[in-house]
Amino acid sequence: MTLLRVENLSLAFGSLMAVRGLSFDVARGETLALVGESGSGKSATALAILRLIERDGGRIAGGRILLDGIDLAALPDAAMQPIRGNRIAMVFQEPMTALNPVLPLGEQLAEVLRLHRGLTRAAARTAAAAAMARVRIPDPDRRLSQFAHQLSGGMRQRVMIAMALACRPDLLIADEPTTALDVTTQAEILGLMNELQAEIGMGLLFITHDMGVVAEMADRVMVLKDGQKVEEAAVRQLFAAPQADYTRELMAATPRLGAGGPRPVRAAAPVLQVQHLSVRFALPAAPFAAVQEHHAVSDVSLTVGRGETLGLVGESGCGKSTLARACLRLIEPDAGRIILAGTDITQLGPHDLRQMRRAAQIVFQDPMASLNPRLPVLDLITEPALIHGTVTRKGRAELAADLLAKVGLSADAMTRYPHEFSGGQRQRLCIARALSLRPALIVADEAVSALDVSVGRQITDLMTQLQVDEGLSFLFISHDIAVVERVAHRIAVMRAGRIVETGPASDVLGRPVHPYTRHLLVAVPVPDPTRPRARLAAELPRPSNIFPRGTPRQPSRMVEVAPNHFVATDSILPGILPAAVAVPSAPPVQEGDHRKTPQGALP
Repeated sequence: MTLLRVENLSLAFGSLMAVRGLSFDVARGETLALVGESGSGKSATALAILRLIERDGGRIAGGRILLDGIDLAALPDAAMQPIRGNRIAMVFQEPMTALNPVLPLGEQLAEVLRLHRGLTRAAARTAAAAAMARVRIPDPDRRLSQFAHQLSGGMRQRVMIAMALACRPDLLIADEPTTALDVTTQAEILGLMNELQAEIGMGLLFITHDMGVVAEMADRVMVLKDGQKVEEAAVRQLFAAPQADYTRELMAATPRLGAGGPRPVRAAAPVLQVQHLSVRFALPAAPFAAVQEHHAVSDVSLTVGRGETLGLVGESGCGKSTLARACLRLIEPDAGRIILAGTDITQLGPHDLRQMRRAAQIVFQDPMASLNPRLPVLDLITEPALIHGTVTRKGRAELAADLLAKVGLSADAMTRYPHEFSGGQRQRLCIARALSLRPALIVADEAVSALDVSVGRQITDLMTQLQVDEGLSFLFISHDIAVVERVAHRIAVMRAGRIVETGPASDVLGRPVHPYTRHLLVAVPVPDPTRPRARLAAELPRPSNIFPRGTPRQPSRMVEVAPNHFVATDSILPGILPAAVAVPSAPPVQEGDHRKTPQGALP
């Protein structure tokens, strides 16, 4: 039975037609995947269904949006309020910007239930805790009093899903709901959405650029390009025999685990050396209670050579982003050394540290939060070069045009503002800004997570070319292990603030030893609907990284299981290590060979 019918929909932003003549149906209990590159009109279509497009400066230029025969496009805004969040709900792409930062999460969830279900405050709070429990958020009663910034990306997305499903909607619109999530959390979220869809019987409009997720979730697929539908088919038919050239291009650009990566590079002088780094955060405590500390990064050591890419993978909340920021002293470490381009930056004062930052730039995970909304693109992407004196004010336009071309945007974007771009386009702007100083090292924190597969391929190809041309190095953080395989020479796997396995990419991905690494690889989505992703085994025990203040953690112990391939010994399953391998108190380090320096082994 048809739940939603969109007929000849056209959407405009000023004189720009974002969507033209789009028609599709969604039946009850069905999942329709909407795929296409950034700017193709996917998110605009979702906003139009909820009649939120007007609030983003757009308008419905033509067509009908029928929900059980009611034309939503013709309703006044007051008539839409009982529908939004009640009959139609939406999970947005960026939970950090979708959640109110100054309200407790419980209050935000309860507000939906009070508004649409007429519950009292006490009943709404009880129902909010139940909604959190349904999406498997641990300790929901405690989470009700927390704020969005206190949760990991995966937990924030669970809150968004709990809020969207609190009123058991007829239609759920999921706009890139797993874009920023690691593969294990992604597998859990997708499985959860499937279970809740079967329980409620809702229709699901699933917007994504991840063809592996499409293969796993969708019943039908619709492909958009430049605001128009280029192909629509059942999921197995589309993957087996795509008809449109653009669909075939998307398939070809989709990263596939096992496709291989770059050739190993010869040992080179290190650009970045991290030695026994630790970062701890004090947790709020009740009066007279013992202060607890979150050991976000604990005794981490790693090295990135010149012209090398080190891929860093791990689940949400494991400390990847904290480590990335600490490497550039955007977060002050509690212990350890950070040697950047031969200089120990932990010893530098503010002036000298500012000068050293020319050598390293960072691309943040959340593009909307890292771009100044009041500045045009010209200023945004050339500001670092202007601050450091590598470009004049007159030369900014030329530099901006060159940077925009490198990341696949036209020069006319210089006069626009961040809110006028899609999520993927905003991430391209962040990458352009990082390239403006031609640094020796770029820390890329989920730099391609918001990009569609074709643009993501262009960006990773660009990184590879810059590496070849200029000897650029990358610390590449990503939840997409197939993308990491494409770009990384070596991989480090992080869990609960520690490195648990590190080595050449081909060894870590092809012959994983640590059980957590194996768990990650099983969770990778497969872009083939005839080969569903394997079910995750029973969840691995989660090591705690919260301790009373002043509690020292035991140093990491690593063992070399193959040349340059090191694994933490604290949780290796019995019988995995080769019989000839002994477990030393510390792994061997060969002087002058930074590749022999695993986690916790630097002198």
